[in-house]
Amino acid sequence: MKTSIIERISAYVTLIVIAILMILPLLIAFFTSMKGEEEFAVNAMQLLPVSWHPENYVRAIQMGDWLTYFKNSAFVTIAALIGSLLFNSIAGFSFARIAFRGNQPIFLVMLVGMMVPAQVVIIPQFLIMKSIPFFGGNDWLGTGGNGWLDSYYSLIVPELAGAFGVFMARQFYLQFPKALDDAAFIDGAGYLRLFFSVYLPQSGPLLATLGIFKFVSVWNDFFHPLIYTNSAAMRTLQLGLQTFRGEHHVHYNLLMAASLLVSVPIIIMFLFFQKQFIRSVAASGVKG
Repeated sequence: MKTSIIERISAYVTLIVIAILMILPLLIAFFTSMKGEEEFAVNAMQLLPVSWHPENYVRAIQMGDWLTYFKNSAFVTIAALIGSLLFNSIAGFSFARIAFRGNQPIFLVMLVGMMVPAQVVIIPQFLIMKSIPFFGGNDWLGTGGNGWLDSYYSLIVPELAGAFGVFMARQFYLQFPKALDDAAFIDGAGYLRLFFSVYLPQSGPLLATLGIFKFVSVWNDFFHPLIYTNSAAMRTLQLGLQTFRGEHHVHYNLLMAASLLVSVPIIIMFLFFQKQFIRSVAASGVKG
């Protein structure tokens, strides 16, 4: 009995410490966003502000074209989210439920994509985007213009598929019994109908999990928009945060205020789908 109580107390203490460590960066960012320029310059390490400046949030919004930045980020994220959920779930279903020749070798080769950093393939991707025929002033050979560069295509299309999403979908669909497929085939269903009529309606936890990962990844992406775009009209929120970084000075208080505002959609999304997220993570490790 005493051992059980000690274990429970230890678990609670551990969880509380982890929660504090997770929340602490957000608290530091919030307190920093409330400081004045002079106060931050004099004592940047002081946690609580001496005088509170909530107007920093208004100033941060006024320093950039945030409506354009938000529109670009929202459109790119939603388009990439919908497309990636469709492609990843279909690919994962194919690897899990269709016994085609080369299934395992192709899947193993695809998993290599999880080990390759995005920075390694950025140059080939850039050249491909620049050489798309009949776009951005290019001729049929893909020369003479910019192709998909500085457009929504370059920000959306590379996000439509990913090894991690296919892996998660495959692990999720492997847990269903084969009798489910047999029953559908007896009723005359093919693989396409089997996916859309039987498996997709049961994929809520999977789609919620992949959706959270993809939403956070695309919404917070700074690297790819920086490489693929160059006009102010195509800036996303993450590029817009560079407004507060001058050549010789950084407005850290305004930067933290804008960063917290940019993070609000991510927090809201996770709060709505946290139950499905936990269910899918638990289910994906059951069978593989």
